Parts: sequence; C-alpha cells; structure tokens
Amino acid sequence: MRETTIATTEGDTLLPVVRVLREQVSASAFPVPLPEAADARVTRGELLRQLDDYVIPRLESIDAPLLAVVGGSTGAGKSTLVNSLVGRTVTQPGVLRPTTRSPVLVHSPEDGHWFSGARVLPGLTRISGASTASSQGTSHSVRLVPSETLRPGLALLDAPDIDSVVEENRELSRQLLSAADLWIFVTTAARYADAVPWALLRQAAERGTSVAVILDRVPPQATDEIRDHLTEMLREEGLLTTPIFTVAECTLDRDGLLPEGQFVRLRSWLTALARDQRARSSVVRQTLGGALDSLDDRTQVLAQASRGQLSATAALLGAADDAFTQAAEGVAKGMSDGTLLRGEVLARWQEFVGTGEFFRQVESTVARLRDRLVAMVKGDPTPSVHLGEALQSGVAELVRAEGQGAVSTTARAWRGLVGGASLLERHPDLTTSSSGFAAEVATLVGDWQEDVLTLVRTEGRDRRTTARVAAYGVNAVGTVLILVTLASTGGLTGAEAGIAGGTAVLGQKLLEAIFGDQAVRTLAVKARTALVERVLELYAVEQRRYEAAVASVEIRREQGRLLASAALAVRAAR
Repeated sequence: MRETTIATTEGDTLLPVVRVLREQVSASAFPVPLPEAADARVTRGELLRQLDDYVIPRLESIDAPLLAVVGGSTGAGKSTLVNSLVGRTVTQPGVLRPTTRSPVLVHSPEDGHWFSGARVLPGLTRISGASTASSQGTSHSVRLVPSETLRPGLALLDAPDIDSVVEENRELSRQLLSAADLWIFVTTAARYADAVPWALLRQAAERGTSVAVILDRVPPQATDEIRDHLTEMLREEGLLTTPIFTVAECTLDRDGLLPEGQFVRLRSWLTALARDQRARSSVVRQTLGGALDSLDDRTQVLAQASRGQLSATAALLGAADDAFTQAAEGVAKGMSDGTLLRGEVLARWQEFVGTGEFFRQVESTVARLRDRLVAMVKGDPTPSVHLGEALQSGVAELVRAEGQGAVSTTARAWRGLVGGASLLERHPDLTTSSSGFAAEVATLVGDWQEDVLTLVRTEGRDRRTTARVAAYGVNAVGTVLILVTLASTGGLTGAEAGIAGGTAVLGQKLLEAIFGDQAVRTLAVKARTALVERVLELYAVEQRRYEAAVASVEIRREQGRLLASAALAVRAAR
C-alpha cells in the first residue's frame, strides 16, 4: 500500500536526491540587498531546518516513533497538558513570561535510542532528566525524559511559546514545529482566534502537516459555540479534518495536573496512534508528503531570488565595464582627433621647427627640420627634450583623466544600483583610482615611447632606410612619428587647426622621405594601436578591483539552475 511504499521504495529513491537538494540549498547565498533577498534568506533557513530536522531523518528512519510537538501561544497550558498526559511533572510550567525556555521530549524507554543521537534536531544538545524550576536548560538543548506512561511509537515534545517575547524562543518553536510528524496546537477559549497561531496553522495547511487542536480553558456553557466557530475557521484554512479536543475550565490538582477526565479522549487518541502502525504511517505519509510537496515551491523561490542576485551583480559589473570601455574609447579618440596638439605641445613643436616661411615652403622646411634634428643628435637637444616632455605629459594626462573619469562614473553608477552602495561602503577605495595609478600611467607612457622607437628601428632595417633614420636620429624620428600619430585635426578649430594641420603635413613629409608614404601610415596605426593596447591593460587592472568587490559577495553563477535542477530531481523521484 501507499503508506508502506514510502519506506521501502520512495524512501530509497528520494533520500539521495533530497540530500543533493539540501546541499544546493545550503550552498546558496543572497548577499545583495535586493527586496526579495531577506525573504529568500528566511526561506533558505526554514528549508534547511526542515530538511535537517524532519525530511531527511524521516526518510532515513521511516519506522521511527511518531514525534508529536506540543506548541501554542504563551500561557496556553502546553506544559500542564504534557505533564497531565504523562502523569507527573516532566516539563516545568512557568508563572513568569516567557514560560517554557527549552524543549522537553518525553518518550517511551524503549524508544530512547531514536532520540539520544542526532537523528532529529541535530543542532540541539541532549540533556537527560525531567525539567525543574532550577534546571530549565537552554534554547540550544533538548531535554530527554523517558516515561513508562507513553507507549512505544509516540513521543511528545513540549515546545517554547510561538509568540514568546524572546525571539530566540520563537525561532526555536518554529524549528520544532517543522520537525514534527504531528503538531498538537494548544490554544485557549479566549485566544483561539489570535493572529500569530493562525499564521502557523496556515503554514501547516500549506505544507500538509498533520495537526490536532487542543482548546483549553473552555467555559462549559460556551463549549459548543466556541468549538463550532473554531471548526469553521479550520475549514476555511483547509484543515477541516483536524481533530479538536476540548479541556474545560477546571482546578488543577495538588501536583498541578489536569483532572484525568479532561484529557482522557486525547490520551486515548494518542495511545491509538502509538499502537496502530497503520495510523502512524498515515500521519507520517501526510506530513512527509506535504513537506516534500512544499520543497519545490520554496526552492523555486530561492532559484528566482538567485536569478535576481545574478542580475544585480551583472548590472554592477556592466556599469564598471561600460565606464572603462568608454574611458579606453576616450583615449583612442584623443589619440586621433588632434586634441593633444594643443597648448604646450604646439608651443614646443614651434620652438623645435620654427614658424613663418616654414609653413609656406614645406619642402625646404623638411631640410631645415633635418638640420635641427641632426643638431639635436650633435649636442643641442633642448628643443627635442622639451617637445618629448610635452608629448609625454599630454598623453599621460589623457590616460590619467579618462581612467579617473571611469572610476568616478563607476562609483556614481554603483550608488544608484541595488547592492552598489553597500559594496562601496565595504570597499571605500573604489571611489578613487588605485594608489599607484598615476605612477602606472607614467610608466605606461614611457613604455609606449619605447614601443614607438622599436617601430622606427624595425621599419628601418634595410640599409638605405637605416642611413636615413641615422641621419635624423632614432629618438627624433620617433618623436615626429608620435606627432603624426596625434596630428589629425578633428576637434580643433581656427588657427589651432591650421597649426596642427601644418604639423601633420611637415611630419608626414619627413617620415615619407625616410620610410615611404605607405609605411608611414602603417607606422602611425601601429603606434596608436600599441598605446591603446597598453591603456586597455592598465584599465583592466583598475576594473578588476570592482570585479573583485562583486566576487566578494560569493554568488555562484549556476546557483539558480542547480537549485531548480535539484528540485526537479526530487519531484521526478516521487
């Protein structure tokens, strides 16, 4: 029959896939503060607790005793009821609030081995012996009390208040309810409609948990009216088959126990459950089946939240990538639109080559330029040095400004993206360039100038070209090549554009005289490409700081898919 196949067939099939699901849930994380992240973390915790405290232990030991958790609101009489069922004080009722501080698990002596280990509630340490006023235990322990009164096959667990003023007690109570085969909900005639217990009753209905309700302290004259109302409320919540047991208002005996006549029907029902394996199996089947049914929806919540986490981190990474890509494009544009030939560079170029007739007689000026270059080689390097410094400063400032702009743009974008502000608070250095960025830029420009000189040397390998390069000097030719590389006039206007254009023509003529026109165009492209590649490498280093910050939140890219796949495997195994 169905109730026995859970143990023999489904249990064997389900257990491995449920364990895989548990691993995926445990490995999931939701660190980005999205609106749904807090709920996802709560769902993850509840799911792990139910898997650890109930689903996996029950699948591993389908024939273990039925665990009935007695829970309810503060002062509802849970401990008094448990003591009365057992026939002695095993769990200490409290006068002060909160009352029950740690759970007490009462079991038949024959069933002790089922609960002494970590089979259920593995996170709670075990304490032996009945609870006393001076020995209440802690919320991190469960007290085990053997009782001859209970038949083998059923254990009672007295839980802390579900509405305790102590949050730790409330959390523990919910954990214990998730570990129950049967939830015995204790309430009073005055408080049976309270919101807090009904929120848990709805959860029990959604998850298929077997429930019994104890209606305590009922005025005899109002028993039928209250019971009928409670029955209607249970029906509306999908708990129509829930048994209801009433305990009338009465005086406790000298030991603080209820008169036996008040709970005889409940005791008979529990005894029948303990005796009848078929009945126990029916309760287990309902609760375990409901728990398994709920795994899929709750895991899908985690999978969806995982996709949101990845989208959020992707947006953060995308903002950084866009900013540094635009910075690299800014450098490439600045290298080709002539804007670097403003100010100091133009002044030093004019100082180097002269003005006036020079621009009207380009051909003859090439010779003059050659003479000046040769003079520099022979011991008059000042104009060339000044020009080289101006070029280096201009290029470095462009690379530095664009890089710093990318940092500012990324930080500004992150402040407007979910999770970005918290990462900036955790990594305040991300609001500025790295400490060595300026020095790295200076090194980069110096290395690029060496790249250009290498291009000049490489291009002048034949004897004639080598002689021409030697006539002007490698450094001087390299300086002119840099000028030509930077000398497009886009973005310049008026006289500035005319000067830059003249610069381009002069430099072009000189280099063509040395290398040939096609070679000059190739050299300029190679020089520009070499700088852009170095800039991309430098910006990539800066960008990796942001990537490392995002990686620090530890979200697995496959998290959502693995969760969904694990849930699907559980569903398929059923």
